[in-house]
Amino acid sequence: MSGICTSPISELKELKDIFIELTAKNCNKRCRDCYIDFPLTKNVKDFIKLDSIKKTLELTKNEKLNCIYLTGAEPMTHPDFNTVLRLCLKRTNVCIFTNATFINEKKARFLKSVEEEANNQILFKLSFAHYEESKNDEVRSRGSYRQNFYALKCLDKYNFTNIICVSNYYKENHNNIIKAFQGRLSETGIENAVIQINEWCDNTTSSEITEVSGMFDCMTSRTLTENGIFACPFLANDYRGRTGSDFSDYSKIVRLETNYCAACIRNKEKMFSVDLDW
Repeated sequence: MSGICTSPISELKELKDIFIELTAKNCNKRCRDCYIDFPLTKNVKDFIKLDSIKKTLELTKNEKLNCIYLTGAEPMTHPDFNTVLRLCLKRTNVCIFTNATFINEKKARFLKSVEEEANNQILFKLSFAHYEESKNDEVRSRGSYRQNFYALKCLDKYNFTNIICVSNYYKENHNNIIKAFQGRLSETGIENAVIQINEWCDNTTSSEITEVSGMFDCMTSRTLTENGIFACPFLANDYRGRTGSDFSDYSKIVRLETNYCAACIRNKEKMFSVDLDW
């Protein structure tokens, strides 16, 4: 039938990573570049239940996972965060997506002791909008830049691997961004940090998907939320990205029909998972 446009599909090749959304809306910041549509109140207690996480770990016990990612909103606001971390760390490596406000030297020292209880490593992914403090804080709130670098120094002291995730809100040249951050890391003596740059996803601008090429998170991972399994963190709790109720029976195919999907395609590489072979 002519005139009908069908969205391209993405197929899960192999389940290598699991994202666990510890909370969909609970965060102590309201950053302009965030893809989450927050309510006016900051005190939304929508934390995922421990039983859902335990069930997921059991259902995927035969999968060779590279990493479990703890995401949010802000995952470290979860009241059982330490328990969740220990459960996941027994299974595989864990990467924590955080705005860094809960990290200080005491917390870093504690998290190192948790890491040493298992045979896997903890990684941290900290969000930036720019390498200049003023431009970064214009997007991510006043004090965010210094808080991030303070957290990086604390984590670096205990030899954690840290990812500086730059949302390219100002649409600058990637090489310039990398060079500027490398200079800042050198000035502050931080050694254990790598830089990941993602093109900022402006979900208010419609973008048609005409060609699909590259490797995306939906091809190697699924996201667990309190409301089921979704294709990726962008589409968590969006019906267009829902692939099942749990990991006992979920779809390996998702249609790429949202502006977020278009952002991933423009980015040409994964926007959430990280390369652990550094």
